[in-house]
Amino acid sequence: MKIEIRRVGNSLGIILPKFALDAWGLGQGDYLELTERSIRPCAKPAFSHETLDEHKRRLACAVASAFTPRLIRAHSVANLHRWRQNGVWVSAYAEWQEIMEGSSDGELFAVMLGRDEHANRLRQSPPYVGLLPREAVRKLNEEAAG
Repeated sequence: MKIEIRRVGNSLGIILPKFALDAWGLGQGDYLELTERSIRPCAKPAFSHETLDEHKRRLACAVASAFTPRLIRAHSVANLHRWRQNGVWVSAYAEWQEIMEGSSDGELFAVMLGRDEHANRLRQSPPYVGLLPREAVRKLNEEAAG
């Protein structure tokens, strides 16, 4: 059962410590899930497409700011080659391969950092994975999750 967090005057209710609500990131007007055995925050909704696109853009931005275009290209081409050898190939990889092997740095960064539909689509299958340290990726994932 979904219950709204509200102030309790003279009615019966459950009192939760403010620090617990703060730790959950909840306040008045938010909802808790009441089960037979527990009260907990409601599950957060899945990322919207816009939120996920922006998260992928932030990951690409972190790569672009930490590595040279030459290193991004070398790492990406190596990944693409390995994925082709392993039979793991999608059409976006062919597009990435063209960008990595034949486009200017400006075109590379336009796809990595752009907000248009083409850039968003290609960032769903980025070949530059593995460049960022795991801790940096974990931090960006936590920030996106809120």
